[in-house]
Amino acid sequence: MLYIISSISLLAGFAIITWMHNQYQLDISVEPVSPSQDLPLISVCVPARNEERNIRPCVEALLAQTYPNFEIIVLDDRSTDATGEILRGLVSIRRSAATQPAATQNDKLIVLDGSDLPLGWAGKPHALTQAASAARGEWLCFVDADTFTTPDALAAVHSKAIETQADLFTIMTRQIMLTFWERAVLPLVMLALSVGFSPRKVNDPRRKDAIANGQFIFIKHSVYETVGGHAAIKGSVVEDKDLAVLVKGKGYRLVVADGRKVASTRMYTSLAEMWEGWTKNIYLGLRDDRGLLLLGVFGAFLAFTAALLLPLWVVAGVALTVAGPGLEGSVVLVEALALWGYLIFWRIQASRGMGIPAWYALTTPLGAGVFAAMMLTSAWNVLSGVGVTWKGRTYSS
Repeated sequence: MLYIISSISLLAGFAIITWMHNQYQLDISVEPVSPSQDLPLISVCVPARNEERNIRPCVEALLAQTYPNFEIIVLDDRSTDATGEILRGLVSIRRSAATQPAATQNDKLIVLDGSDLPLGWAGKPHALTQAASAARGEWLCFVDADTFTTPDALAAVHSKAIETQADLFTIMTRQIMLTFWERAVLPLVMLALSVGFSPRKVNDPRRKDAIANGQFIFIKHSVYETVGGHAAIKGSVVEDKDLAVLVKGKGYRLVVADGRKVASTRMYTSLAEMWEGWTKNIYLGLRDDRGLLLLGVFGAFLAFTAALLLPLWVVAGVALTVAGPGLEGSVVLVEALALWGYLIFWRIQASRGMGIPAWYALTTPLGAGVFAAMMLTSAWNVLSGVGVTWKGRTYSS
């Protein structure tokens, strides 16, 4: 019986691993370009709540764009840290530069103080609504404060959006991973996201699949206004996904592309931050979609399998082989090692694709265990109605 279970598990494992690692199909890639002249105004909107660590490099990178016609609107969303002070310093630099004979790109910066959060609104939709209301551009570009652009990002994204005839164009950014826990856990989180939201399905106008990456969203101002903007999804705490669903549902063209050459993001820097942030993100993603909730629980089971059952399978094979000379023990051990090798092969490819050392593939059981715990915690928060707290605001079912 153990031999039969092992053989069936081997075949199922090969199929599942192959399928999961072939969902991240980013067929459209944003490449650096040289901007032309007479281009439309782009309004870059940055919501910033307690972003003292990121706001300066984010804004400075945006100010360095080679695209000739843009403005940057930063909305300080009632920050309680040094975010406001840093932004006021950048504004002061802008004013000083404006008095010089040759003004710098700093004159493109507009900083707004956000108002109190109204009843029925989630924080980010309210912040982006305020920023967008001040925007004059033909295109709106929503950029998170923890996202850092290359100088040719706006030019490249605008060019590709025009080429693909997109009404809403969003990119997957390069994830900056410097610490052990970032490199062990985040690649598996990204794998799970690609399974839940296949880019190829999202880009197919015949399918209802819709997702956007809130770290970088590029949308026609006219389309944004026509669908009602963030005010139409004012209570959403997964506003990027809901905006994508709204736009595609109205018949507009939604495109998700590989933007790793033009933008990078560092979301969390420690295991504690990662646990809080991703538990919140997963919770918000599962809360309003029971189908995704079931898929999430299944994903947690697969992660649990990789974290615990695969090592136990190898141990069982070794134990059976040592206990007796029978063929079954050797077969079980070989099959366990074969599946392990196949999984590690795919994780090595993923590590290289994300720019981290290949040996992090060996941390898959540990990362999978953390991911399974985050997934199950988020599912429990949904089912129990406990909710989550993020940046001083509580969200519940």
